[in-house]
Amino acid sequence: MAMASFARRKAFFFSRNASHSSPMDVLKFTFSRCFASSGSDENDVVIIGGGPGGYVAAIKAAQLGLKTTCIEKRGTLGGTCLNVGCIPSKALLHSSHMYHEAKHAFANHGVKFSSVEVDLPAMMAQKDTAVANLTRGIEGLFKKNKVNYVKGYGKLISPSEVSVDTIDGGNTIVKGKNIIIATGSDVKSLPGITIDEKRIISSTGALALSEIPKKLVVIGAGYIGLEMGSVWGRLGSEITVVEFAPDIVPTMDAEVRKQFQRSLEKQGMKFMLKTKVVGVDTSGDGVKLTLEPAAGGDRTTLEADVVLVSAGRTPFTSGLGLEKLGVETDKLGRILVNDRFATNVPGIYAIGDIIPGPMLAHKAEEDGVACVEFLAGKTGHVDYDKVPGVVYTHPEVASVGKTEEQVKALGVAYRVGKFPFLANSRAKAIDDAEGIVKILAEKETDKILGVHIMAPNAGELIHEAAIALQYDASSEDIARVCHAHPTMSEALKEAAMATYDKPIHI
Repeated sequence: MAMASFARRKAFFFSRNASHSSPMDVLKFTFSRCFASSGSDENDVVIIGGGPGGYVAAIKAAQLGLKTTCIEKRGTLGGTCLNVGCIPSKALLHSSHMYHEAKHAFANHGVKFSSVEVDLPAMMAQKDTAVANLTRGIEGLFKKNKVNYVKGYGKLISPSEVSVDTIDGGNTIVKGKNIIIATGSDVKSLPGITIDEKRIISSTGALALSEIPKKLVVIGAGYIGLEMGSVWGRLGSEITVVEFAPDIVPTMDAEVRKQFQRSLEKQGMKFMLKTKVVGVDTSGDGVKLTLEPAAGGDRTTLEADVVLVSAGRTPFTSGLGLEKLGVETDKLGRILVNDRFATNVPGIYAIGDIIPGPMLAHKAEEDGVACVEFLAGKTGHVDYDKVPGVVYTHPEVASVGKTEEQVKALGVAYRVGKFPFLANSRAKAIDDAEGIVKILAEKETDKILGVHIMAPNAGELIHEAAIALQYDASSEDIARVCHAHPTMSEALKEAAMATYDKPIHI
């Protein structure tokens, strides 16, 4: 099986490069493309948006020899992800986890303190420092790769022109042969709820609270809500999550999701599922929510010091001039593109959160690279079915490929292999053994269809599975790879063994 898989991958490599007579020809082609020059004063590519999709597309375009300008309204690069999303939230998740471990777990390892306390300003300062250093780092990459950077709000005025209201109060016109829209997404609002970023906050406000709320209600049990609930729960807040759907993180594999919810409940997080918010009263010192069962019924009230609205995100297309140029969008406001990221208007492209597909920073990055590769005469591709997703709580939950429910819906005969971290030697040694690895594979061919991991550092462990799916590997392929001992990764190997045969250590 393993040898057959190697043959498949060898054939895959040469089939992708079938137009070249030899590997040396491939290298020659790549070298010539990367150092080609446009030879024009007009931009080859203009990118509106400097988030993960936009700034990565800009750097890659410049590396491919295209004259490139990136326009960003925020004044700092990195978009929502770096400034008020992925990066600052992970900084606070790590800091709050360290505090929680020091308070509740260090003594078990023989490390004792007379007292442990939270210095919230210092915690926020560490988060802000990380963000500032990374945004400056992207500006440095722009300079290194000769990407022109314009700070301001860009608006399309033609398929080849962008009017920019600069942050210093001026206006300039940026021209380009190709324009890529990469403006990302914004917080989705809920009817009747006004976000003031003080008592009713978005994820942005949740990253900048000046004190720890006694009671925090989170509206929405998705990735962001659970992560930010974890941060403030660890620091001492009483967390209640209100969710309209019957389950948390509805895109997650159901079996793993149930274990995940039990884990969060053990940490003190309370859930009110199949519940909707029908009223908000901020007339007092706190916030009073009026709740009702999703299917209708008697109303109840829930009080909080702070309410976090985390009901998802919506494409940010406001003020871009899409309607004037006739750029097509769907009913959710997403820009419609073909498999080369082109809109219905020649010369205008779109990537990231503003087009259909997972609303994830790394997906936007891959979109950006593939889009500019097409513009440079190369071939790009992003398989949205193989984009990993991670919830950065503790334990983390990561997945790639299909859930068991999706496989069943397809009518595919399949096998399941599972392995608990309670049977993993490294996890037991560090006293952090809550979690499981679950693998789904096609019964006839053993091809891996999906992998789901709940564990410490699941977000790191998932990428071995992502590579396996990318190259159509079998569960036996993973099982026969020698994994270092003792490591958490061995749980993935054992789950793979359980999928096609039998595990050793359970």
